[in-house]
Amino acid sequence: MKKAYKHIKTDISDKVATLCFNRPEQLNAMNREMMDEIIDAIETINTDDEVHVAIITGEGRAFMAGADIKEYGSQTEAQFKSFQDRGIKLYEAIENAPQPWIAAVNGFALGGGFEIALSCDMILAAETAKMGLPEVFLSLVPGGGGTQRLIQRIGINRAKEMLFTGGQYTANQLFDWGIVNHVYKQDDFVSEVTGFAQKLTRRPLGALKELKRLAHLSLSPRPFNEKIEEEGNTVSRLFHGTEAKKAIQDFIDKT
Repeated sequence: MKKAYKHIKTDISDKVATLCFNRPEQLNAMNREMMDEIIDAIETINTDDEVHVAIITGEGRAFMAGADIKEYGSQTEAQFKSFQDRGIKLYEAIENAPQPWIAAVNGFALGGGFEIALSCDMILAAETAKMGLPEVFLSLVPGGGGTQRLIQRIGINRAKEMLFTGGQYTANQLFDWGIVNHVYKQDDFVSEVTGFAQKLTRRPLGALKELKRLAHLSLSPRPFNEKIEEEGNTVSRLFHGTEAKKAIQDFIDKT
């Protein structure tokens, strides 16, 4: 992956893709140009057969401090609609990606930045990270799925607290609430995230993709019996595939 971007950095190494927001002086606040770059990079990563796991993180003190308010506040009606529509595409590109995406929250993840983290399959956070949805202070509401994805993660009572207060919450508190999967010391953060991602690359990609799809299916309005039937169909299809047959035989040979 050799594309050159202005506001982000990308890399692929050992089956792991990394997308890093790179406007540290602005706490990685997202303007329209940066949003377009992020979408392009995500779509490129999602279609790369070499990528088994993707990490999204930020340069400097922030993961992403939301939208670039100076640009955001000066938008015309048409520009605002385009920004919102492109934002929805960004979040869905992560959520609907075939492979797992990990949000490595190294610092502030606010507004749209927190919504990006919520779109990922897992959130790993540095102990100094702070997250929240402060839109209420601007007489706004989250516009990138923050209200809906947050409620899916932690339930309506705590989601209402976060949304109504607009406060910043620590990584450890959000770990206790079930939003954050792991909290690491700041000095160990990069190595811990890398190690976690590498562990996932040692799992068969075909099974990982199906697990992600089935997990998302659980949130759909389809009847429960149809979801169970789809799970059964999936395990049957994998069982009769060459990858599972080899893995099962290898296990037998070792016992």
